[in-house]
Amino acid sequence: MKTYLTFPSLLVMILFAFSCAKPSHDIDKTEEESQAEGQSSVQDDESQKNIVQAAIGSPDHKTLVAALKAADYVNALSNAGPFTVFAPTDEAFAKLPEGTVENLTKPENKLKLQNILEYHVYVGVIRESMIQDSMNLNQVNGKNVSVTKKGGKLQVNGADILATVQTSNGIIYVIDTVLLPAE
Repeated sequence: MKTYLTFPSLLVMILFAFSCAKPSHDIDKTEEESQAEGQSSVQDDESQKNIVQAAIGSPDHKTLVAALKAADYVNALSNAGPFTVFAPTDEAFAKLPEGTVENLTKPENKLKLQNILEYHVYVGVIRESMIQDSMNLNQVNGKNVSVTKKGGKLQVNGADILATVQTSNGIIYVIDTVLLPAE
């Protein structure tokens, strides 16, 4: 007895073959290249911005963005988080002794730069309503910062918190001083 393919079964086989094929837009990149780009390579102009995208879009955080790039932390802070980031302004970086930022962004000082940046990041979201006077937060680098709230004024380690920015992966507190961990 001979078996013939009917039109519906032939159609199912063709659709199955095409569904297993790799989409043409992925052919140009290898899987390793796509993974290496990380979350920061996601293009989305409609959703709420993540911490890095908000910093990149800020005219007051060019130095911070350059430091994040030099420390290879763009992907880490683009990920889901949640994070609380104390983000020094360009003016805050300008308060450091002359040549400090340039020195820290050199490849041989990457670990020191990473330590300083990690001192500005807490894993978790600390909203303004959660802040109590003299609240200690254990930062990513293992050191503590002290957040205070007195008379409606917020500070972290004595630095004034100038603004609060909600992001898709956490919260940014814009600060007027670079936080330096004790060595």
